Amino acid sequence: MLLNKKVKLVWSVVLILICIGVNAQSNFDPYQLFAVYPKNTITPYRAANGAPGKDYWQNRVNYNLKARLDTVANTLTVSEQIEYVNNSPDDLSSLWLQVDQYMYKKYSISDYSQGLRRQGQTDGYQFRKMTLTYGGKVSQAKYIISDTRLQIRLDEPLQSKHSIRISIDYAYEIPGLFGGRTDYFSTKNGKIFEIAQWFPRMCVYDDLNGWNTLPYIGTGEFYCEYGDFDYTVTVPEGMIVVGSGEVVNEAEVYSPQELGRLNQARKSDKTVFIRDKADVEKIAERARNNKKDVVRWKNWHFRMQNSRDVAFGASLAYVVDAARINLPKGKYALAMSAYPVESYGENGWARSTEFLKGSIEYFSEKWTPYPYPVAVNEAGRAGGMEYPGILFDGMGARGKGLFWLIAHEIGHTWFPMIVGSSERRHAWMDEGFNTFIDVYASDYFNNGEFAPKRDGEYAPGGGNPADEIIPWISDPDAPTIMNRADLIIGKYRHPFSYFKPAFGLILLREQILGTDRFDYAFRKYITNWSYKHPGPDDFFRTMENEGGEDLSWFWRQWFENNWQFDVAVDSVIRNEKEKFYTVFLLNKEKSAYPIEVKVVYEDGHKELLNLPVEVWYSGARFSLKLSYTSVIQSVELDPGHKLPDIKRKNNLWQR
Repeated sequence: MLLNKKVKLVWSVVLILICIGVNAQSNFDPYQLFAVYPKNTITPYRAANGAPGKDYWQNRVNYNLKARLDTVANTLTVSEQIEYVNNSPDDLSSLWLQVDQYMYKKYSISDYSQGLRRQGQTDGYQFRKMTLTYGGKVSQAKYIISDTRLQIRLDEPLQSKHSIRISIDYAYEIPGLFGGRTDYFSTKNGKIFEIAQWFPRMCVYDDLNGWNTLPYIGTGEFYCEYGDFDYTVTVPEGMIVVGSGEVVNEAEVYSPQELGRLNQARKSDKTVFIRDKADVEKIAERARNNKKDVVRWKNWHFRMQNSRDVAFGASLAYVVDAARINLPKGKYALAMSAYPVESYGENGWARSTEFLKGSIEYFSEKWTPYPYPVAVNEAGRAGGMEYPGILFDGMGARGKGLFWLIAHEIGHTWFPMIVGSSERRHAWMDEGFNTFIDVYASDYFNNGEFAPKRDGEYAPGGGNPADEIIPWISDPDAPTIMNRADLIIGKYRHPFSYFKPAFGLILLREQILGTDRFDYAFRKYITNWSYKHPGPDDFFRTMENEGGEDLSWFWRQWFENNWQFDVAVDSVIRNEKEKFYTVFLLNKEKSAYPIEVKVVYEDGHKELLNLPVEVWYSGARFSLKLSYTSVIQSVELDPGHKLPDIKRKNNLWQR
């Protein structure tokens, strides 16, 4: 009896020491990681399952724009008509518009954010007239300008379920290369103009924040209402205009030869030249030899339905080619590329339309069909920027870099052109989601010609993202994914707006939910929020409800924090009497994941076990009991190196 008491005492001391040792070795706290994740209160506008609620509302805005491009003075003169429909339950005493060209003024918020070192400035919009039509009355608009925001103060509120018309005449100087996403520059065959953020656009008024009036600084991108666009761009004869939507007066602006080639391209899976190198050089030579002062003008008339924005490019110097896009259910669209002769080459832009077509066909089949009649890839100096139906991509891009660029930028059609999140608040909901889907586009295109692609900058040539992410989440100065877009700057912008959220979705798809559950839930998110305005909680709720999993722990460790992950095989104990092994696992850091365990036995057979994340509910230490008929030679955690484990050496135990 005394002996038994001594044995019990010894074992009690041993267990106490083990517990003290575990606590000393681990930062893991299951009560912190697995606590209920707070989400916004459910409202009639946003449902508990992540879908729009039964009373969801969204305002709408339609634009009619008539623009004239002066290619000598480098100015754009525009007459704009805005029809703004207030579908909200609120009466609006004022209206807010985005006036992005004021970003280029000296002493703008953007100018200060760059330390007053911008390479050039403009004076922004020069307004000539602004009137309102409401309730049958026409009046002069009373407005103030606050950096890149313009507020119209109404004499009487815009009532719920009513609309107002705003008429604006203005002009502005087009920024040079300092414009970044919008600019002009010269090539040997003429100037190229990349025109974006070119008209005052209505700010979004939504049920989450009311008016969304964050200024345009340059890092954060856009948040726009949906509506229909009818726009005309007047340019000197000989120039080609490529833009969002489709040209509705093709016979007036293309030559008969070009029009014939265009119609041929609409039926061809191979790229067809609309205007080739020889054509461009002839047109440029004719323009140089034209000594007449009289300029002939052509009006390029475009329409685009249910879009959030439009942009365009214009030049004499464009080589233009096109091919048919094959969409689900027997539908078609047109892929088109416009680029200077300097970009031509079999390793260069000669494959642009092929890359564009292939990416769109993959995304359309995998997620939801491409919604526009035309997709344009335009080569210039804007580098890599997306707008509905048109991309501004780097004219010097080649090979796999060009494919990755095109796949990424056209992928933005799905995020945020179709699923209209706020890029200025939540960069991860467009850049991260899009980086995620273009990973798989690389695996698919031309049997993986440019695969693997995990992240173009941080894992070149297909480096392991689970290893590549570790230096970033280990950096004590790093932001989190959930920070506002303009706060994630400098060296952290790509890792935390693109790479980390994209790799997080890969983990969610391949390690946590599995491909079937993830794909079903992700498609539901896309379908439910197409042409609407989701916030982060809408995504989180959708993935949990449609994926059938409480993912509170994952949102907390990966999105809200940069918590690290380190699991170890602490020891392996053999019980000779009862013929089993106990494998003791230790979670040493704050994160947890489902984890694969590979056991190799002396007789040569192997066992793969998939431990769910719930094994960590009880604490940092988990004991796994294995029956045996042979001696264990090794135990390895995460043998495929799929998880971001900061210390892989302790993942392996060998006899």
